[in-house]
Amino acid sequence: MQGTTGTVVVTGAASGMGLATASLFLRNGWTVVGIDIVAGTVDAPHDGRFLPVVADVRSREDIVRAIDEVLSPGDLIDAVANIAGVYPPTTIDSYDEAIYRRIFDVNVFGVVNVIAAVRPRMAAGAAVVNFASVDAFVVSPGQLFYGASKAAVVMLTKSLALELASEGIRVNGIAPGWVATPGNAATGRMEAAAAGIPLGRVAQPDEIAEWVWLLSSKAHVAFMTGETIVLSGGDVIR
Repeated sequence: MQGTTGTVVVTGAASGMGLATASLFLRNGWTVVGIDIVAGTVDAPHDGRFLPVVADVRSREDIVRAIDEVLSPGDLIDAVANIAGVYPPTTIDSYDEAIYRRIFDVNVFGVVNVIAAVRPRMAAGAAVVNFASVDAFVVSPGQLFYGASKAAVVMLTKSLALELASEGIRVNGIAPGWVATPGNAATGRMEAAAAGIPLGRVAQPDEIAEWVWLLSSKAHVAFMTGETIVLSGGDVIR
């Protein structure tokens, strides 16, 4: 929606790609409802247009409550970025039901909850961007449930695109590879991962945020829906 302003809901807005996305929209004059399980702040100038709320994406009711706290009745939402996610390691030997529930409840159920919560405030021309992962397409050792959850997000993106097309709401996805986020840095594996990427580096959060901005645009991708774009630096083509 370049050239215009609006309101965007960003989940996972307290850090990493969510924070970068919130900051980008703020710099472009948008109002940002920044949802996270912890309170978040941004460095971008916003003149009160950053509306941080603490909410759990695992609860549709909690999302509705949070949005209603900061938006007035009748305020529309022009874009949604479903970025919140968790990725604790799992294997067939290490998993348990609790970790399965956490991964799927946040990464999959959370996406549906957020879209359902904001849908009454969305009109024709609105856009949703869901965050999948390259792990939806290639196996990452030790990420048994995470990869499966992100594959589910790819299919949810297709299904919701079809379901919401008649309302003029587009739904697309992004599947990042390695990104320089605090969570990825904490794994201690980023340097080794960068060495194996054809472009020779990991992505920066701001680079991923630019794709959210593009996919939210009416000007350039108005005929695009149901697609998931892989942003891996060439890591998945070999």
